[in-house]
Amino acid sequence: MNITFKKNMPLALALSASAAIISIASPASAQSGYPNKPIRMVVPFQAGGATDVLARLVGQKLSAQMGQPVVIDNKAGAAGIIGTDAVAKAAPDGYTVMLGLSNSLMTNQFLYTKLPYDAQKDLAMVYRIAMAPLVLVVNPSVPAKTGPELMKYIAAQKGKVSYGSYGTGAYPHLAGAHMSLTQNADMVHVAYKGEAPMVQDLLAGQIQMAFASALQVKGHLDSGKLRAIGVSGDKRMAALPKVPTLVEQGLKDEAYRVTGWLAVAAPGATPQPIIDRLASEIQKAIRSPEVHERIVGMGFEVQDNGGPAAFNAAYRQELPIWYRLIKQSGAKLD
Repeated sequence: MNITFKKNMPLALALSASAAIISIASPASAQSGYPNKPIRMVVPFQAGGATDVLARLVGQKLSAQMGQPVVIDNKAGAAGIIGTDAVAKAAPDGYTVMLGLSNSLMTNQFLYTKLPYDAQKDLAMVYRIAMAPLVLVVNPSVPAKTGPELMKYIAAQKGKVSYGSYGTGAYPHLAGAHMSLTQNADMVHVAYKGEAPMVQDLLAGQIQMAFASALQVKGHLDSGKLRAIGVSGDKRMAALPKVPTLVEQGLKDEAYRVTGWLAVAAPGATPQPIIDRLASEIQKAIRSPEVHERIVGMGFEVQDNGGPAAFNAAYRQELPIWYRLIKQSGAKLD
């Protein structure tokens, strides 16, 4: 047996080397020909929402650029967990990606004790397309007109002020809880099943304040039915350029600096060349005037350089902030 092995060793080595070359060349060849079939973009929310609209807008542009259809697949349910899990468990070949919110990619891991995936291991961050700053608005019955004035008001009206959110653990809840705690205001949190009913109750005076999207409240601000106090994040909104940030007004807590965001992610083991190609094409798409204009019109801030390196760096930086805000609020969803 030993003699036979030695005699055939050159042939065995040659076959082994050929197999190794084939195994290495095949993935490389597949990557160089990417994409050669339709790409599925999972949206972990229902059709018609802002995330879905953005996915269809970007997907259409990517399809034109890459020469393959980008098919939008809405997998709604469980605060984005169902759709996110489908992507985390998909083949890491670049043909299944997701466009999700910061809740599905970031905050759910702190709100749920058990998730079917590990967001930090099972998902690869591809491109952060847009930031989603919110505007803090009040019913006109509230006399405050600035951030500092509002802080004094809620402290003086301890236990009498209600604030709304479009879900437990969402940014409007976390920011409101932080505001209440720091001012010892004992505000009442009212969680709604969406932003629209929250705004309706704010207009009716059922709640006194809320963080909301420019898309939902701009018309009411223009008509005077609601009053803007300030904007979350470090930059003013392009959609509301005259409304100062809360940071500008001296409210520099991290709760008012962070904002939600919309981003593309892929299965965690997706090869880096494919991730880089996707990121490059997404950047090209959102830089086109028609797409850029639509995104800004939705009240979002376009990320001109939100590629893998920048996205991952920002993700690591924000991770402990969201953890602290959620822990402070006591929010749990399971």
